[in-house]
Amino acid sequence: MSTELFYLTLVALLAASMWIPFIVGVNLAPNKDFTSFATPPDLTQMQPWVQRANRAHLNLIEQSAPFAVLVLLAAHLGVSTPATALAAACFFWLRVAHAVGMISGWARLPLRPLIFTAGWVCCLVIGWAILSA
Repeated sequence: MSTELFYLTLVALLAASMWIPFIVGVNLAPNKDFTSFATPPDLTQMQPWVQRANRAHLNLIEQSAPFAVLVLLAAHLGVSTPATALAAACFFWLRVAHAVGMISGWARLPLRPLIFTAGWVCCLVIGWAILSA
């Protein structure tokens, strides 16, 4: 398995697990009943960190889809360079930092957008390697 595919697997596992902080927060909400599945819960009635956990999950899905496509294309085309391996590793760790920072609330402006932008740059590096091959 290439380094890029290894980190894609970790990104997929992270995305598959990001529901956990949100559900924990929903179940810890004092005097609120968010257990009805008739409608989605009202996020504005939840603690700020629970709202941020939901947004961190959505944000990870938004950025991991292009990353996954690029890594799978690179693997299919046999493109694997030190730059693409480093970009894949950086992407994963940036996404971990983004999730932790967003849920905890410490990653505020300008840090959170910078982490997101750095993840985008990682995607560009892999995309450039594919297009240059």
